[in-house]
Amino acid sequence: MKEKQEKYNLPTGWSVATIEELIDGKNGIFKDGDWIETKDQNPNGEVRLIQLADIGDGFFRNRSDRYMTKERALELNCTFLKKGDILVARMPDPLGRACVFPYSEEEKYVTVVDVAIIRTEQNGVDSSYLTHFINSPVIRKQIEELQTGTTRKRISRGNLSTIKIPVPPLNEQIKIAYRIDELFSALDQAVLSLKKMNNQLKIYRQTLLKNAFEGKLTESWRGENKSESSENLLKQIENERQKRYDNELEKWKTIIENLKNGEKKPIKPKLDKQLSINKSDYISFSNIPNNWRLTKIANISKVGTGTTPLKSRTDYYKNGSIPWVTSGALNNWMINKPSTYISEKALKETNLRLYPQNTLLVALYGEGKTRGKCSELAFDSTINQAIAAIVQKESEEKLRKYLKFYFVKNYVELREQAVGGAQPNLNLGIIENILIPIPSSNYEINLITDELDSQFSIIENLEETISKSIIKSDIIRSSILKNAFEGRLVEQDLNDEEAIELIKRNTIEKKKYLESQKKKEKIIKKKPVKMNKGLTIEEVLETSEKPMLSSDVWQQSKHKNNIEDFYKELKKIQCKIVEVKKDNKSLLSLVK
Repeated sequence: MKEKQEKYNLPTGWSVATIEELIDGKNGIFKDGDWIETKDQNPNGEVRLIQLADIGDGFFRNRSDRYMTKERALELNCTFLKKGDILVARMPDPLGRACVFPYSEEEKYVTVVDVAIIRTEQNGVDSSYLTHFINSPVIRKQIEELQTGTTRKRISRGNLSTIKIPVPPLNEQIKIAYRIDELFSALDQAVLSLKKMNNQLKIYRQTLLKNAFEGKLTESWRGENKSESSENLLKQIENERQKRYDNELEKWKTIIENLKNGEKKPIKPKLDKQLSINKSDYISFSNIPNNWRLTKIANISKVGTGTTPLKSRTDYYKNGSIPWVTSGALNNWMINKPSTYISEKALKETNLRLYPQNTLLVALYGEGKTRGKCSELAFDSTINQAIAAIVQKESEEKLRKYLKFYFVKNYVELREQAVGGAQPNLNLGIIENILIPIPSSNYEINLITDELDSQFSIIENLEETISKSIIKSDIIRSSILKNAFEGRLVEQDLNDEEAIELIKRNTIEKKKYLESQKKKEKIIKKKPVKMNKGLTIEEVLETSEKPMLSSDVWQQSKHKNNIEDFYKELKKIQCKIVEVKKDNKSLLSLVK
């Protein structure tokens, strides 16, 4: 005992043991759940099938909705779960997570083969203590070292059974588990408050944006200052667009007049779009100030897009020096680096256009929450076809930050305008026709964007603080567990019975129980059959004239209590086995 304490640096009265040594010698169990196939399930059954999705990291999730009849569960000799059973997920994520089963109904629940069941029972270790230990960083590290598989990681029950667990006296186990629950509960409440605060900040951000674009942020300024109508600003933008067009048209005419034979005729410039605004458009904007006016994105900017140069053309990418951006880069406020680079040849031979620095970009489609995101170029760049580019010049540029905030406010509404089936997309027409309220002047626009900048900065700082605090709570949680399993969480009572005595009792009880079972078997004197000796998979299949259900092969083989060994043997003899799928059932037979 003293050697163990020195080797594992254990406190006085503690010992180390495997899971098998910590469960009640007579009534405790440590086994895998049951192999239950789709054919065994019945949505009208009264027995619920607890699955991996139900196993949380220290808590029961209650997510699954699969059932089977009690009759079928008894036919398969399923293990019915009891309140207080420890369920260990033998597959991610995370691998090896454990929780205590909370329901008390008898013969109402079974679990799947990838969940290990630990039932400590009356004379075993405290189940709450053992669950906390299994979920501790110490055992997680050991599980990671013992995991098998490449694409689908798993921990076998055999490997779980090799892990040595530090065990305090029973009274101390109960104290430790209670103290951990107490501290974790306080942490959970703190994290819950932080997450609630985070949600409140999101609501405040949206309220701030709503007030900004309804003129409420500048309401007092308008009351103290006589402001003109935004019609003047919009008219100024329209005049500038007309003037730019006239200048470009004159240049084009000059080029045409001096065009020599054989020279390519340049494309005639077009006047920027000017989309009309109807009285009905104002119905949804009844809350804006009287001197604000509505316009559309196309009336205050030029909307374009890009393309993806052929990936098969390596010369379009090799030694590229021109930035190229995809929609995945639009998740940040500013785009500070390109997705990749393309060559000068790609720019010349495709429909790509080099958009200037500060161009606003909107994701037309993309994975997850990308569609509808708005960002801004920090450099000149080309883009792909999943992005709309919003280019502004002269007076239009003064609306850029205001417009950017407007896209943030309307993110959800914009996403809902997407069209299409499996993957709904936005398009340039939708972007061009977005209605936007324009304040009375550039001065009022600056007041709004400055206030939003200031408030957003405060919100982001608070969100960062909250995020760090939540991360810190995980560190504190790990520290609590570390202290608990080093004997530094609760005060020790040297009068408590040492843990080694509990382990000895369980070992003796198990030995007695196994001996009594052997005596019963001798009394019954069943006629020995080959199956009792333990058949290999191949031997089981040889006894059958027709293909067998894989679950039946498992139950009749020597591996019926260890699914991992069944899988191993199946893999070794796969060249001798034929598997046939019929009505969602897996049938096995030997190659003839």
